[in-house]
Amino acid sequence: MFLPAPKGLRSAKILDERLEMLTTIPSVQPLREWASDLEQRADGRVVPRFDPAEAGVDARVLFVLEAPGPMANALSGNARPGSGFISVDNNDATAANLWLARDAAALHDHFLAWNIVPWYLGPASVKPNAAELAEGSAALRELMQLLPVLEVVVLSGRFAQRGWRKFVDPSGRLPVSVVDTWHPGPQSMAQPGKRDALVADLRAVAGTLSRR
Repeated sequence: MFLPAPKGLRSAKILDERLEMLTTIPSVQPLREWASDLEQRADGRVVPRFDPAEAGVDARVLFVLEAPGPMANALSGNARPGSGFISVDNNDATAANLWLARDAAALHDHFLAWNIVPWYLGPASVKPNAAELAEGSAALRELMQLLPVLEVVVLSGRFAQRGWRKFVDPSGRLPVSVVDTWHPGPQSMAQPGKRDALVADLRAVAGTLSRR
């Protein structure tokens, strides 16, 4: 399900619908259970849930970002509460930029978003360290075991790319195609050419899927 505009989860009605979907959509149930188990192992760290409007275990594209932002964390204590989901529909600029890029690339289906570090670290200025990348990468390998038709992993930004090559697949032998692209954060997207490059990368991914 792809909403007609970005930042859809600022609507309480849409958020309530998404929370209901989290308990009823079959394709997300294995991921919901896994994320809940991961949070129990995460020593009190908050692990946002997968967006049930996305492909779930039927994902052919896994888009890997850096770490959940405040608007993915329903327990952040901020004046604007987060949704509790990793979602392109979140009420923040990064999610909106990714929504716009996906829409421009017609990459509406078969998509799942996650992070190289799956728990909330803090504001966007807090970057993952090597230990966090290693721990998050181990979780990412677990997640990939739940995605039987996964074909493409899109690594968004230098932390996702670093974690993948150092900890997830240092030998380059995992049976997926890997695409490096820019992070959709506002600082990156403000730089000349990067927004167009992100769209071009996602359009190429969409084209690859359509040929299979």
